[in-house]
Amino acid sequence: MLAELRTPDLLVLVVYFVLLVGAGLYFRKRSGSVEGFTVANRSLPGWVCGLSIFGTYLSSNTFIGVPGKAYGENWNGYVFSLSLPIAAYIAVKWFVPFYRKNAGLSAYEHLEKRFGPWARVYAVVCYLLTQISRVGTIMFGVAVGLSALTGWEIETIIIVSGVAVTLYTLLGGIEAVIWTDAIQSVILTMGAIFVVALVLTGMPEGAGQAFSIAGDADKFSLGDFNLSFASSTFWVMLLYGIFINLTNFGIDQNFVQRYHAADSEKAAGRSVWMGALLYMPVALMFFFIGSILFSYYQAHPALLEEVRLAKATELVAEQSPGLDNDSTEVVPESHRLAKDLEPAKYGDTVLPHFIANRIPAGLAGLLIAALFAAAMSSIDTSLNSSSTIALQDFYRRWFRPGASEGESLRFLRIMTVVFGLVGTSVALAMMGVKSILDAWWKISGVFAGGMLGLFLLGFISRRATNAGAAIGATIGVLVILWMTFTPDMEGELRWFRSPFHANMITVIGTLSIFLVGLGASRVLGRRNG
Repeated sequence: MLAELRTPDLLVLVVYFVLLVGAGLYFRKRSGSVEGFTVANRSLPGWVCGLSIFGTYLSSNTFIGVPGKAYGENWNGYVFSLSLPIAAYIAVKWFVPFYRKNAGLSAYEHLEKRFGPWARVYAVVCYLLTQISRVGTIMFGVAVGLSALTGWEIETIIIVSGVAVTLYTLLGGIEAVIWTDAIQSVILTMGAIFVVALVLTGMPEGAGQAFSIAGDADKFSLGDFNLSFASSTFWVMLLYGIFINLTNFGIDQNFVQRYHAADSEKAAGRSVWMGALLYMPVALMFFFIGSILFSYYQAHPALLEEVRLAKATELVAEQSPGLDNDSTEVVPESHRLAKDLEPAKYGDTVLPHFIANRIPAGLAGLLIAALFAAAMSSIDTSLNSSSTIALQDFYRRWFRPGASEGESLRFLRIMTVVFGLVGTSVALAMMGVKSILDAWWKISGVFAGGMLGLFLLGFISRRATNAGAAIGATIGVLVILWMTFTPDMEGELRWFRSPFHANMITVIGTLSIFLVGLGASRVLGRRNG
């Protein structure tokens, strides 16, 4: 851990936060209307929107979690990214033209036109639940990583990052979000390149040693190619990636607003391709970082022992919260546990440890700013899109259909602050009651898992009916509930367990809603005929 940030590093961070707030102030005049605040008056070039989509895909999970996954396991998770061209093609061919021709600000207005108010409310509630959970989780994750790097209190990091991201999103609206996302995606990529260079140049026997050690440990594997849906095989991850990315491009308000913010339909299509094709090599770089870090720590046993011991001490402290880390009970137990600790257990801590202990003077600030950028580029998007949904799908739809421009803009700004406060509060709450919020995330995921199926049902089939869609959504949610909560069942209920891997939940849930909804619509249509 860095005892304290050196002056150059602190200067980089100060400049970074000043630029963020400055961006909000700069774009404030352009966000003086509802159109300006939510879709940048439909005036942005495709390349900026593309960088913003790329930045939205990146998060603190990419910066910390992806290298941790590659360190502990392999590159199976990268197969998710290989599905992006498939989803991008479908999005550019069908989804982007659909949304550009439907000028509504909300991605969910058309669900009401197809299936009635219940479908719109269902999608909106699911979306807002997942965004609140997402903001809190990302903010908490980045705070944990930065606390390990800087020694700052987690509460302080959460509050500072929450205030900063809420402030520039509040001031500059979607245009500030998109431009800062573009800049932050560049910062994040530069930080990753620096890490790769530092790791490879730090290998005792040269860069080739990093490849040989990681290769011998099968760290470059894309996973098992067997046709099984019970584990995270190549095919399961590919299917998961296709359906999640179709959800992103097809019914995620974050992406739909970028389609509208682009200055033309062609520019919106180019932004999808740019975001997808940029993310693929950068995601690969983060998986590569995890693999070569595995080699680096294998080649430096003393550092590896430090990481293991630190994680073991943390685990023992969680089991015995009343004991001091230096107590006679904790120390021997930590050393014993550290010897048997598997890489998957401490993979997420390796990159922060490397940055804190091996970076040369002056680069810490850039890398910490990159970690901040990874979180900010996801959080700001969620705040702006959530406030847009609150305006279009609740305030204007149910409470004030005739709200004036000024009233609507005030509501947007108020809701941006509200969602910023709620997200920050969720992050702070995760420090003490993480298990409750994990359950919240799981429950919101149950309902959100059906959004794509409902959208595709209305998008593809003209014969799908309100009643058929309702039956499909009900059956689909029940299937998702079964797949989510039964895998751990034991005893007499063991027979009821889902045999599928967790990544198949979205796939099977979506197909259930679509196919059952289609079938029910046809059956009911024949009866009515």
